[in-house]
Amino acid sequence: MKKLTKNQKKTNINEASKILEGIYPDAECALKYGGEPWKLLIMGRLSAQCTDARVNIVCEDLFRVFPTLESVAYAKVEDIAKIVRPCGLYNTKAQNIKDACLMLVKKFDSELPSSMDELLSLPGVGRKIANLLLGDIFGIPGIVADTHCIRICGRLGMYDEGLKDPTKVERILSELVESESQTDFCHRIVQFGRDICTARSPKCGTCPLSHICLKNINKE
Repeated sequence: MKKLTKNQKKTNINEASKILEGIYPDAECALKYGGEPWKLLIMGRLSAQCTDARVNIVCEDLFRVFPTLESVAYAKVEDIAKIVRPCGLYNTKAQNIKDACLMLVKKFDSELPSSMDELLSLPGVGRKIANLLLGDIFGIPGIVADTHCIRICGRLGMYDEGLKDPTKVERILSELVESESQTDFCHRIVQFGRDICTARSPKCGTCPLSHICLKNINKE
């Protein structure tokens, strides 16, 4: 079974990045947060074990009832939980959302902090959400190691396909993907994972990355 050298991995992943840029020129976050940082924070938390599409729908109601950061911060947890229930793990997520928003108001003067350490201090925020916020809000490069990214880059041969640890995947891809392309690459790989490289029925026969996909090459 063929494996790639680090140089081959870097060459292939950056070729993949350019191909995806051609397919998806407008790299956009799948979460429709309207350019408001606090909303992306909330939506990022709700997206855990939930589809972005469902989060977008649920948050239409959430942000209609709680239109400001402060209104969420001082809301009753049970009122938030009722609305976010369709996203799953709703009690924990609701508590995290309220606590994080309250922390933004009290500790950060209602502004989203721009450092990894400060973002990680917010309840419910891990590296995936922090990198999403840093990239989309502040233009700071980072790999958002979500399920699409982990699955597809494993298939491409960037690491063992059985690797599912987001932190390890983030570290590996951060060394392979050009820093200025990281944020957009992650957005594009999500869309690619929905359109072509799906989990159960990938469209390998029409895949524009098939020639650099190690999983496909090893099948030949």
